[in-house]
Amino acid sequence: MSTSVRDPAMPASAMVLAAGLGNRMGALTEARPKPLVEVMGRALIDHVLDRLARAGVATAVVNVHHFADALEHHLKGRERPRIAISNERKRLLETGGGIVKALPLLGQAPFLLVNSDSLWIEGATSNLARLAGGFDRARMDGLLLIAATAGALGYDGRGDYALESDGKLSRRGEREPAPFVYAGAAILSPALFSAAPKGSFPLAILFNRAEKKGRLYGLRLEGTFLHVGTPAAIAAAEQAIRRSGA
Repeated sequence: MSTSVRDPAMPASAMVLAAGLGNRMGALTEARPKPLVEVMGRALIDHVLDRLARAGVATAVVNVHHFADALEHHLKGRERPRIAISNERKRLLETGGGIVKALPLLGQAPFLLVNSDSLWIEGATSNLARLAGGFDRARMDGLLLIAATAGALGYDGRGDYALESDGKLSRRGEREPAPFVYAGAAILSPALFSAAPKGSFPLAILFNRAEKKGRLYGLRLEGTFLHVGTPAAIAAAEQAIRRSGA
């Protein structure tokens, strides 16, 4: 794995969401957590952690629940980034609650958020570097990496957001399609979690609140977003990676 000099704008910490059940993977997650499902012979979470290491992120906080022991064992030998475990064995806290529990491990500064199955083929510039360079804590509670819905490989949903001319995001209506889908990576301010709900809740609640305040922004992904949600999507992602030479 290549090394790099850390961009001073890059957050030192990242939250990697890895506690979900991965039910859409069917038999592939009957005996292991989804983050250990392999793409191109490498676990999904390793693709994510390698990308964080190349970006210069020092610490990755990984939450665990489903087959937590197996995931912890897999991560034990990793040195870059340093791994800190947020334990959700007793209760799965969903995306929002999981981050709230992990906040003491993430520190007081803005941090990266990456889903453990977030894969993409890079364009000319690192998308994590673009997120870091584009985040403005004075204006933003969150800067989300978004991908064109039409070009997202393996994605069959209706999208999540429209991107306004000033970079702000607006959530799609209940029955409306949207041109962009959240690509599972973001930079978030701890201010986003001020007065957050207790216990288990989805992060979308806080994204919606930030949107209403005009503090939720989007950055369009350069490259190809690979939505690895099903076994069939794995094959499609691998084919795209081979074609790209990545």
